[in-house]
Amino acid sequence: MMLAVWVPLLLPFLAAPPARRLAEALPPRAAAWMLAGSAAVLAGGTLCSLGLLAADGLLQLPPVAALGHLSLPWLTSAAPDAPFAAALAALALLALGALAVRTARRRLRELRTARAALPAHERRAAPYDELRTEPFAGHPADHADGHRTDRPGRAPSPAQHSDMRPPGASVRRSRTPARLTALLRPTARLRAADHPLTVLDDECADAFALPGRLGRPGRPGEPGRIVVTSGMLRALTAPERSALLAHERAHLTARHHLFLALAEHAAGVHPALRPLRAPLGYHLERWADEVAAARVGDRAVTARAVGRAALAASRSPWAARPRLVPAAHSGPVPRRVAALLQPRPATAPGTWRRAAAVALAACLALSTAATLQATADLHHTVEAAQHGSGAQR
Repeated sequence: MMLAVWVPLLLPFLAAPPARRLAEALPPRAAAWMLAGSAAVLAGGTLCSLGLLAADGLLQLPPVAALGHLSLPWLTSAAPDAPFAAALAALALLALGALAVRTARRRLRELRTARAALPAHERRAAPYDELRTEPFAGHPADHADGHRTDRPGRAPSPAQHSDMRPPGASVRRSRTPARLTALLRPTARLRAADHPLTVLDDECADAFALPGRLGRPGRPGEPGRIVVTSGMLRALTAPERSALLAHERAHLTARHHLFLALAEHAAGVHPALRPLRAPLGYHLERWADEVAAARVGDRAVTARAVGRAALAASRSPWAARPRLVPAAHSGPVPRRVAALLQPRPATAPGTWRRAAAVALAACLALSTAATLQATADLHHTVEAAQHGSGAQR
């Protein structure tokens, strides 16, 4: 056990570089799952190792040895340095537990603050709220191809975009405030799938996917919702708004906030896992970009939507947006726009990709095997100590 228990603590330093390298050669969805899975396995191995070290030293406490009918002299002679390592491991576990609780409470507080900032009638909105995405009155009109003209009376045709409903379709009345309704033309409407859509009458430009929350006794659950400000809507054309909301819907459908939470907690468990947070966030945004591009059927429109949304949000972001929620304008935007202007990504061939995959798989397998071996060694130690106690009697 003294050797195997330390292996999961060292392997993250070797596994993180090939994981980042391999992610660059994979499509966004596969890269996100690979990074999140690697972080979970390596962080779990680290916690198990610390727990095994603490348990090994805990066995040498007289009350614990008496409770388990263990031979204290045998344990002391078999592992004389175990109490020191156990004390360090126990302190590390306490520190990591406190850090995890503080991080979770902070993120939950941010989510509650963001939900509280929404209008009360929007928090009770039906799961199929709809937003009219036609040009704003008093602003240049939008063509369906994403370009603007100086004739405000002309409206784009929604036929080119799968997110746009035909003018004659039966729709539910929008809960958009009257002040915003006056700014939106009624000739085309954007369906928000099974996620409510909330429009904030705010000049700050922002749009993000706000996760829902589970219900509990005395408090009903809330679905995840797309939150967008009027300032962001004014910055985009009608097709670009369609791409933006499809991007945010992809975040909610795939529960990308859970990926981000996992990466944040894994980075707190082991410092070598911190470099995986930024690549994971980038590939989650690329994942949503590809879903949005497929949804609207135009990669160039999606690229323009990402670029313009990032430019508008950089000028006046919404202050109440939580850090945990994904947004279309986050991450390395120029790199995302360049990727959208290229054909749909696929797995890149190459010897180095196979080498990185083999190295990462070996690290993950070795971490798992070492954790299981250390657990088995601790079990054998307990059995031997019990036999030693029986022989002394």
